[in-house]
Amino acid sequence: MSVQDTPSGVALWRQVADGIERGIADGRFAAGEKLPGEIEIAESYRVNRHTVRRALATLAERGLVRAERGSGTYVETRRLAYPLRSRTRFSEIVGAGGREPRGQFIDATEEAATREVARELGLKTGAPLIRIESVRLADRAPICVSTTWLSAERFPDAGRVFANVRSMTKLVAHYGIRDFRRASTRITAGIVDATDAARLDLALGRPVLVVDSTDVDTDGKPLTTKRSRFAAERVEFLVENS
Repeated sequence: MSVQDTPSGVALWRQVADGIERGIADGRFAAGEKLPGEIEIAESYRVNRHTVRRALATLAERGLVRAERGSGTYVETRRLAYPLRSRTRFSEIVGAGGREPRGQFIDATEEAATREVARELGLKTGAPLIRIESVRLADRAPICVSTTWLSAERFPDAGRVFANVRSMTKLVAHYGIRDFRRASTRITAGIVDATDAARLDLALGRPVLVVDSTDVDTDGKPLTTKRSRFAAERVEFLVENS
């Protein structure tokens, strides 16, 4: 239906946005599906591309679609149900939901432990650490950006290992640790900064859920401490008591 068939009192960009939203609601555009290009949408609604861009930007701000640079605009997938339990594994959680887990290595650096990080890892302030930055995705959608700290003495060359395996579970297994558990989890709310917005394909000002956690081995000795920033519109946390 063209915009000429709708009430003239509604702005053109709003008419386009409402039409696409109806298409998402009735299943014409499925979760994860790529939308038609701007030119095709413009021709369908008999509007210019500027109007289409404004409509898509509004839908993106509402968390209904996501623009990927150089690829196109996709319908946001359903929220990922993410259980928080003593044994939390991203790959297992995403796979159980029928989606493909992926990890992207960003960077690894060496730094001295701050007092807060040293306390979480049971180390002295100033102890050498390896800091790893990564992004975790479910299918094509980035779910979270994580900053992980490990003891450089216990996990030498951990940055190179993680760059190869793209999994914290596989990283610690490389050092002979076959099992570990979550010792603590703290959740706060925040607003995405410019760096994380680019990594998560979020608009500036969108909400994130910040999860600070520490994992320990079977003897209770700290392994890693992590700060993860989850796209709030793509995940829902399930707190489990087991």
